Amino acid sequence: MTRKIRMGMVGGGHGAFIGNVHRMAARIDGAIELVCGAFSSDPERSLSSGLALGLSESRCYADFNQMLTAESRLPAGERMDFVSIVTPNHLHFDVAKAALESGFHVLSDKPATFSLNEALALAPVIAESGKLYGLTHTYTGYPMIKQAQALVASGELGKVVKVIAEYHQGWLASSEDDSGKQASWRVDPNQAGISCCMGDIGVHAANLMEYVTGLQITELCSDLAAVVSGRRLDDDGTVLTKFNNGARGTLMASQVAVGEENNLTLRVYGEDASLSWQQQEPNSLWLKRNNQPSQLYRTGVGPMADTTLAATRTPAGHPEGYLEAFANIYSDFAGQIIAHENNQESTRNVPGIDDAIRGMAFIENAVAASHSSIKWHPFVVDRSPFDN
Repeated sequence: MTRKIRMGMVGGGHGAFIGNVHRMAARIDGAIELVCGAFSSDPERSLSSGLALGLSESRCYADFNQMLTAESRLPAGERMDFVSIVTPNHLHFDVAKAALESGFHVLSDKPATFSLNEALALAPVIAESGKLYGLTHTYTGYPMIKQAQALVASGELGKVVKVIAEYHQGWLASSEDDSGKQASWRVDPNQAGISCCMGDIGVHAANLMEYVTGLQITELCSDLAAVVSGRRLDDDGTVLTKFNNGARGTLMASQVAVGEENNLTLRVYGEDASLSWQQQEPNSLWLKRNNQPSQLYRTGVGPMADTTLAATRTPAGHPEGYLEAFANIYSDFAGQIIAHENNQESTRNVPGIDDAIRGMAFIENAVAASHSSIKWHPFVVDRSPFDN
């Protein structure tokens, strides 16, 4: 890096869990500094949040439009380089569109937008702006997920025939949980969109299935439910999938699995070998074959793929986890910005608008299939209204 990349944030004020996670991740490698923000829809709360983060009053804005206008007027060496969006889902599109049109790069929390149509509408805005857009599919930042991707791509597993992803949490197991700050907007269709569980965590599992295997979901069969009485959005679900190479998959996600913390697992079965990874034991990746000893890959031990090495910070035996994986997304995005400024191609890989569109398509297809009595449904991504 030749300089620090300057970040502005929308959302993430007092009491917002994910905003603080984004800020910690951005700081880890020392490549990014927070210089401004519109941290809340309440101007006073936004100001107090910014001051508590050590920002000057002049860089704590009442809303994102004020922030974009004011930052645009600052000298190039002072204004923010990109906007980090950490608001509830219903605000993502408006903030991203305005930021891009104002000349700023965008890194957004997932899901990308409130609806698939918004994600599709955002694609031409990104193209016309000439700016970068990234999506924080955090789990793609883990070194062993990158190693899994490399092993599949190398042919080590042979043809992939089955993929199983599970993401189980228990924090929404009771209706009493709905009143909390982190839960209240996620169970509200006016803020979260058409799905709670699949939109919040199922989309991560679907993203990992495609990211690691290099395959795409082409059909699905879905069963979503609101287990807790009175909820308007799903809190549990199972999605069966078919992939473009003929492989089958199973995706299970739940936020009412009592006792579960953040239990994300991925298993990929090929004709020759299989892989298994657990987010709660992220430094380990198992490679298994029939009638042979299993092989354990450990972060920082032995030869690894270049992408794995680039995502590894500490020597073996020093656990790396969620924040470091998150930080890899931020570090790679900062690298993309530097390359963009120098008119260079970047080797850094950050989930982008194509991942955003497929994520929103997964959510909407899963919800639609669950409401239908038909078993299998094509995975539809309708770009036609936005194609030239």
